[in-house]
Amino acid sequence: MDKLPLKENIGLENIDPLDIDMLLKKLEISFHIKFDSPELKQVITFGDLCDLIVNKVEGRDTNDCTTQQAFYKIRKAIVEAGQYDKEALKTNTHLEELFPRGQRRQQVKKFESILGIKTEILQAKGWLVFSLLLAFLASFVVLFFSWQIGFGGMVLSFIGIHISYKLGKELNLKTVGQLAKKISREHYNKVRRNPTTINQTEIIQKVKELFKEYLDLEDKALTKEARFF
Repeated sequence: MDKLPLKENIGLENIDPLDIDMLLKKLEISFHIKFDSPELKQVITFGDLCDLIVNKVEGRDTNDCTTQQAFYKIRKAIVEAGQYDKEALKTNTHLEELFPRGQRRQQVKKFESILGIKTEILQAKGWLVFSLLLAFLASFVVLFFSWQIGFGGMVLSFIGIHISYKLGKELNLKTVGQLAKKISREHYNKVRRNPTTINQTEIIQKVKELFKEYLDLEDKALTKEARFF
């Protein structure tokens, strides 16, 4: 029996094209750009994609730090929401301190409204989602014996999963610093203090961070020469 490939051996060429398409949409949102089919056909390597993005993002090149600017925006929104003292808020401040569990969803919603960015830092309990997924799979099996019961179970399981995500209160990040890194890579254009400037070197790093986060890739799989197919 063949062994499953180790994580460190997974390269871009092993990634499902649908996952790549999903990530391209996230890149469009983050950098406020639009990919055209003809230009994407010319993208063979990870370096090609980075060059394409850098050329499409408009602005004067600077050497400032977008993650730092993201932190300042987060701090400003937190203070305006009346949830924490400005001087006490640091990159290592735990999000649990800012968003206590009791009113967490309401507080996060207020914070996001002021920030102007959907952070997506809340999720459902892992054991609940896992249980509902098992119920969905079990209902699928039952479908072959009784389509009414099986179909009903699948629908209820799907609704349960949807509701659990909508009402989830679990934080998927620990610190303000982690949140600053997250929104700086997912909403690069919105986070920039001056939208007429960019940091070309930093853009390439943000692209790499998105690939690592969403495709679970290692640095060595994201070299300039790494091929998509």
